[in-house]
Amino acid sequence: MSENAKKYNVSLAKIIQEFDLEKTSVPVDPESILIDENDVTRPGLQLMGFYEYFNHERIQVIGNMEYAYLETLTPQERTLKLETLFSKKIPALIVTRNLPCFNEMFELSKKYDITVLRTKDTTASFIAGLISFLNTSLAPRITRHGVLIEIYGEGVLIMGESGVGKSETAIELVKRGHRLVADDAVEIKRISNSTLMGSSPDNIRHFLELRGIGIVNARRLFGIGSVKMSQQIDLIVELEQWNPEKLYDRMGVDTEYTNILGISVPSVTIPVRPGRNLAVILEVAAMNNRQKEMGYNAAHELLHKLGLEMEKNETFKNIDDIDQM
Repeated sequence: MSENAKKYNVSLAKIIQEFDLEKTSVPVDPESILIDENDVTRPGLQLMGFYEYFNHERIQVIGNMEYAYLETLTPQERTLKLETLFSKKIPALIVTRNLPCFNEMFELSKKYDITVLRTKDTTASFIAGLISFLNTSLAPRITRHGVLIEIYGEGVLIMGESGVGKSETAIELVKRGHRLVADDAVEIKRISNSTLMGSSPDNIRHFLELRGIGIVNARRLFGIGSVKMSQQIDLIVELEQWNPEKLYDRMGVDTEYTNILGISVPSVTIPVRPGRNLAVILEVAAMNNRQKEMGYNAAHELLHKLGLEMEKNETFKNIDDIDQM
């Protein structure tokens, strides 16, 4: 199975804990209910009887509009409408705005083993938060060997062969005031069509391995301000031993990209040799990448200025030619 094809899930119990949902009717263990759809449905059309294209694997959310419609029905009609919905074996029904649940919901919850929950949040804000949470929890993901660090707000993923100096560079950057996200193993999630989010596995979070010293805890050594739980990946830096026979980019006119989970991320290759201050170079790389994101490219400006100078020199040459005639 490819990285993009693999599906992930999250338990309903984790959603209940994340959003502090009230358990109005829980006939089965929420830990056993697994959600693998990153969208939700407001079943207004379904309550009216329209079930074309209905996805029964999505969480169903009832807000003011759906609730107001159900209030206009007799108990018998309401039971019929809700029973059709519950019989689809939906993962859960969530009522927003602390609206009181109908008795028919409790009866059908027990009959079909459907969990009914409630939140005090407004429908729009709750759905927005839930979809964001599901997008992160269910996102395609991979693990890459490297170091992820936030430099001036830019998420920089440092990669390279073992022993090239990734962790040493990271510790120097942390000392200079930047924040460590992950060392050695970086968990990367695709949370949208244009965004990659990186984090550290729980068991090694905030730890760094320095050859000759051993394992250190960046949070303990440098304080809570030196670490971060997750960070968007904006730039990939590949460190490699200096190869005198290789031609390295000296202008940066064209941006190179590395594809991860179908998303192209700007990338640079930095050669490593004694005497090069990698921490400072990575700071410049991060700031330069931010400038490019904002539409400015120093190489383009330089070439433009050189082009203007060439035009001026050509003009002056033509004038001299005329004077000599």
